[in-house]
Amino acid sequence: MNEEVRVSEDAQLSEGTPESGAHEEPVPEKEEPEEKAEKRPTVRVRIRRGGAAGDPEERFDSFEIETGPRMTVLDALVAVQSAQEPALSFRYSCRVGMCGTCALKVNGRPAWACRTRLEGLGDEITLEPLTNFPVLRDLAVDMSPFFAKMKRARGWLEPTSAAEKAPALIAPGSRERKRIEPHIECITCGICYASCSIVGHDSDYLGPAALNRAYTLVNDSRDALGLERLLEVCTEDGAWRCHSQYNCTESCPKGISPTGAIKGLKRRAVTGGVKRFAASIFRGRAPGE
Repeated sequence: MNEEVRVSEDAQLSEGTPESGAHEEPVPEKEEPEEKAEKRPTVRVRIRRGGAAGDPEERFDSFEIETGPRMTVLDALVAVQSAQEPALSFRYSCRVGMCGTCALKVNGRPAWACRTRLEGLGDEITLEPLTNFPVLRDLAVDMSPFFAKMKRARGWLEPTSAAEKAPALIAPGSRERKRIEPHIECITCGICYASCSIVGHDSDYLGPAALNRAYTLVNDSRDALGLERLLEVCTEDGAWRCHSQYNCTESCPKGISPTGAIKGLKRRAVTGGVKRFAASIFRGRAPGE
C-alpha cells in the first residue's frame, strides 16, 4: 500500500512539479497589439465653382476634409486649396475678424469664414459667394458696386472750418457721441449689403452700409455738409427705399443696426422738413422758394 502511495506521489511530482535544478524554458511574452491611430472626423464641403452667374462652368464641387477642434470655415478652405484644389479662389487677409475680407455664404447665410466654426454646421457644408455682388471666380466677388455707393453717400468727413483749425472734442457721455457710437465699428465687409433684399430688387439703392455711414456723419458736429448730405441720402434710392426688414441688422457680425441708422436718417429728414416748412411760413414765403 505504501509503495502505491509513493509511486503516485512520484507521478504527480514528475507531471506537475519540475525537479530541482531542471532547466526551465522561458515563456515568450505576448505581444500587445499596436493601438490604431484614432480616425479624425471628416466633413463634406460643397463649394460653388466657376465665374459670373450664368457661366457654363458654374457648378458645385465636393471635398472631404478632416476636422479638428476649433476649426473654422476659413481653415477648411485653406485645407482644400492646399491639399486638393490649388485653383480654388477665395479671399482672406487677417484671419481674426478685423478686415471682413473673407465674407461669404455658409449654408445660405452670409458670414465671416474666419469666425464661423465647423462645429454645429452639420456633416455637409455649402459655401457660396455673397449675394448681390458680381462674382469674379468661385467664392471671390467684385466689391466695386458696394464702394461706389459708399462714394455716392460721401462716406467721409468734410470738416467745418473750426474742425480744420483744431481737433474737435466730442465728450464720451454727450448725446452726440451716444447717437454715433453704436454705428462707427463698420469694417465694410459687405455682409449687410448681401443680406438686403431691397438691394437685390433695386440695384440703385444705396444699401445699408452706405446709409449707416451717412448717419454717423449727419450726427457729427465736425461735419460741414450736414443738411446737404442728409438731402442726398434721403431720396427714393436712399433711406426712403428701406422697408425696415432688419435683415442687415440680424446678419451684421459687429452687432451694428443699419436699419436703426436708416430710421434715424428718416427722422432727421422729416424733422428738418417740418422746421424748414415752418420757417418759410414765418418768413412769408412758400416752402421751397
